[in-house]
Amino acid sequence: MVLRITTWNVNGIRNPFGYQPWRDKRSFAAMFDILEADIVVMQETKIQRKDLQDDMVLVPGWDCYFSLPKYKRGYSGVAIYTRQSVCAPIRAEEGITGVLCPPNSSTSYTNLPEEAQIGGYPSYSQLARFPVDAATLDSEGRCVILEFPAFVLIGVYSPANRDETRDDFRLGFINAFDDRVRNLIAQGKRVVLTGDLNISREEIDTANAEETMRKHGLGGEEYASTPARRLFNQFLFGGKVFGDRDEGREKPVMWDICRGFHEGRKGMFTCWEQKINARPGNFGSRIDYVLCSETMKDWFCESNIQEGLMGSDHCPVYAVLKDKVVVDNTDVDIRDVVNPLGMFVDGKRVMEYSTKSIPVLSGKLIPEFDRRRNIRDMFARKPSVSAEAPTVAEAGDAVDKALPTEEAVAIATNEHDSVINPISVEPVSAATISPKATGTGRPSSTTKASGVKRASDTATTRSLKRSKSGSSSAAPVAPAKGQQSLKGFFKAKPSTPNGESVLEADKESPVANAQGLERTVALTGVVAATLLPEEETPSASPIAVHRGSAVDENSIERPTQHSASQPLPLSPSAASKSGDVIDPIVSKESWSQLFSKPAAPRCEGHNEPCISLTTKKPGVNCGRVFWICPRPVGPTGNKKNGTQWRCETFIWSSQWNGSVS
Repeated sequence: MVLRITTWNVNGIRNPFGYQPWRDKRSFAAMFDILEADIVVMQETKIQRKDLQDDMVLVPGWDCYFSLPKYKRGYSGVAIYTRQSVCAPIRAEEGITGVLCPPNSSTSYTNLPEEAQIGGYPSYSQLARFPVDAATLDSEGRCVILEFPAFVLIGVYSPANRDETRDDFRLGFINAFDDRVRNLIAQGKRVVLTGDLNISREEIDTANAEETMRKHGLGGEEYASTPARRLFNQFLFGGKVFGDRDEGREKPVMWDICRGFHEGRKGMFTCWEQKINARPGNFGSRIDYVLCSETMKDWFCESNIQEGLMGSDHCPVYAVLKDKVVVDNTDVDIRDVVNPLGMFVDGKRVMEYSTKSIPVLSGKLIPEFDRRRNIRDMFARKPSVSAEAPTVAEAGDAVDKALPTEEAVAIATNEHDSVINPISVEPVSAATISPKATGTGRPSSTTKASGVKRASDTATTRSLKRSKSGSSSAAPVAPAKGQQSLKGFFKAKPSTPNGESVLEADKESPVANAQGLERTVALTGVVAATLLPEEETPSASPIAVHRGSAVDENSIERPTQHSASQPLPLSPSAASKSGDVIDPIVSKESWSQLFSKPAAPRCEGHNEPCISLTTKKPGVNCGRVFWICPRPVGPTGNKKNGTQWRCETFIWSSQWNGSVS
C-alpha cells in the first residue's frame, strides 16, 4: 500500500470547516480521510498552546506534532499529523536550528546525546551568516521535523515577502533550512522538505511575473536572481542560477517532485489572493512544495496539486510514495521503513502500536491531553451484548413522561403550518377521544395506561399525550400572559359583562381555565376534525358552543357588545378632529431611507452591482472606501471591459451619492 504526504497552508487550523466538503462532519479525522493522506503537514495554524482543543490533539488513529509561536497570537504555526496504522516517527523536534529544548527539558536539541538527536544542525560558522539569531528564527513556530527510519521529514512555513522590515528574518530562515538539509544529506540521511516556502521558482510559477518585472524594472535574469529566489534555485535541481554559485551551495540537493511530474505545465498554482477574488480566474502563484533528496527521487510515483479543494487561500499539494522502494539495493515495503524497527515486516504489522514509543514532542503527551481520549470517543462505545433493549410500552412511557401535556399539544400544532381563526375546542383527554379519532376500533379508555405509541396512528394523534385511564381530563394550562406583540400594547384588555377582565375571570373559573387552554392551543380544522366526532365538529364561526358545555351563552362576549373598559372606535370624522393624520406608509419609507445603505453603483462592463472595499495600503488614501466590479480577476490580472472577468470600473465612495445608476 502506498504512502501519501500532503502539505496544506490552511490559513487557520479551523478555517477549512467553513467550506465544503469539510463543513459536514467538521472533524480532523474526516478531513484527513477526504485528503486520502497518511501524513498531513499544515502551515499557518494560527493558534497558541492555550488554544489547543481535544478535537485537534486527540484525533482517533492519528498522532500530532506542533510548533506554535511563542509570543504572537493568531500567527504562523506548523502541525504534522501521522496516521498510526501506516507510519510512526522515531524522533521529533521543533525548530529548524536545534536551539530549542524538548518538552519538560532544559537541554537544547543540539546538546542531547547523539542517539536522541535528528542531527544536521547548522554549525557555528553557518549560524554566523544568519542576519538574525537562531533563537529568534525558531520563536515563531515555523518548523516541525520528524525522523522515520527511511527519511527525515521537515515541515516548514517560510516567512512571506511582506515588507522590507522582514527581509533579514526571511533570508535568515531560508539560509537555516538550506544549511540543515545539506547537513542531513551530508550525514547520509534522506530528506523530504515540504510546506509553504513563499517563493515562486520561475516565471512559469506565478501569474504576475511580467507585471512584477515591469513594475520593478527587472529582466528575466534579475528576476531569477532576487536574494530569496537565488537561494532557492541553488537549492533545487534544475534551478536557474546566473553567475557563480555561493560558497557551500556548489551543488543542488533537492528535487521539486510536483514539477518533475508536470514539466512545462502552466497555471499549476497553489495560492491565490483572496482580496481580489483571484482564484476563479486562476491568477495565482506556486509557492507550496514537496521536495526530496536525490536518493529518494525514484521512490515517488505521483504528485499533484488539489486546486479544487476549497478551505483556504492555498490548495493542498501531495506526493505519493510507492509501496515498494529500494533501500541499500534491496526492495522493501514502504511500511517497513516508516515505522520503528520490527513493527512491520514485509508490509504486515507484527507489533502493535503503543503510545510508549512515540516521541516526547507528540501532542498526546502534552500534560493537558496525556492519557486522555476525545470526549466524542467516550460516548461512542457500543452497548454491551447483555444489555436488554426496552420494550415498546416502556419506550412509550418514557416519551410520555418526558413530554408535558402542553408541549405535546404544541408539537401537534407545529406539525400543521396552516393557521386559522382560533376555534373553541373542549379539552381533550383519553376518555373523550372517539374510536374514530384513535383509529384502533375501540374506545381509548380501554387502552393501557400511558399511551403506547402505534404506527397506525396519525401524526396528530401521536403528538398528543394520552392521559392515564384513571384521569378524567388533561391538566389545565394557564393562558399566555404578558404582551404578545407590539399591537397588543395599543389594544384594551377584553372584559366580561360583569366588568372583570378575562384574565381575572380565568383565574377563578375552572371552565374558563379550560377555555383558556383551548384559546392558547388554537388547533387547525384538520386537528379538530380528527379529535372530535363528526356531529361535534365546530363550525367555522369564531364563536362555537358545544353540546354538554357548562358555559353559559350569556357569558360569551359578542362582537357587537362593548364593555365600559373598552372604548368604541372613532369615526373617520372624529379621528380627523382629534389631530392631523400621519400616513404610516410614508413614515416607514422616510425611516427606511434614513437608515438604509445607498444603492451600489453598477459596473461599466457588466452592469452588475459593484462591491465596496477599503484601502489598507499606507498613504493618503488609507481608510478610504471605493467601489469596483464584483467579478473575479482574470488569468492575466488585468482589468478589461468586454470580458467575463473584472472590468475597469473604479469609483470612490465619497464621489457616489447612490441617486443614479
